[in-house]
Amino acid sequence: MRRWSGCGVMGVLNVTPDSFSDGGLHTRLTAALASARQMRDQGALMLDIGGESTRPGAAPVEAAEELDRVLPLVRALRTEGILLSVDTMKPEVAAEALRAGAHLVNDVRGLRDPEMRRVCAEAGAAACIMHMQGEPRTMQRRPEYGDVVAEVHAFLRAQASLAEAEGVPSVLLDPGLGFGKTLDHNLALLRATAGLAAGPWPVLVAASRKRMIDTLAGVPEAAERDPGSLALHLDAARRGAALVRAHAAGTHVQALRVQAAVLEG
Repeated sequence: MRRWSGCGVMGVLNVTPDSFSDGGLHTRLTAALASARQMRDQGALMLDIGGESTRPGAAPVEAAEELDRVLPLVRALRTEGILLSVDTMKPEVAAEALRAGAHLVNDVRGLRDPEMRRVCAEAGAAACIMHMQGEPRTMQRRPEYGDVVAEVHAFLRAQASLAEAEGVPSVLLDPGLGFGKTLDHNLALLRATAGLAAGPWPVLVAASRKRMIDTLAGVPEAAERDPGSLALHLDAARRGAALVRAHAAGTHVQALRVQAAVLEG
């Protein structure tokens, strides 16, 4: 995976019927391709293609169904001049997507599964290691930590070292906002972005349209939370995040470019 300067944008592209924000919008290949090309043309660094919702309470999807959703889009985009990430918890889905042309595996389980580490290592593929307490169906019931920043950062660093020792060529670290965290946990992790980014691994922050924005600003509809998403992501970029994961990719690219110009001046 090529390196970049500043904070890049990972555009969200869910080919699912039930994702919390864009579920059902990209179930047809033509619609998904149109959105993918639009985000590429707007300056997104990469696309994150997901075939299984990981929203709180989401039901699991069989690997065969997830592959049916993901592979046609990966194959159609592999020569379109943009990096492709596959958002999956399943090693078999990751392996097939990488063979089809994906470049990175975004694993919300944080490469806990040794088979996922093996798949990435053998394919020479980068991986995003995310922290999650619990499982998608239960993670928001009663998340508890002694010290959320210390515990999440320790997990991410340990998993990154393990992955690299087992041959994964490069990793990103994602503190996993909203994945087994309360609002206070999320805010503490955002404020600690600089500490995580000071290490040897780039940091991804994914706050786009999450429920914490509703809690903070009273925006119940997920699709209306882009202003709040942008505020959180601009702050993360100022604190050293190398990548933000966003539904409104073009808006983020524009805002990050302007912010970078102001800060450089």
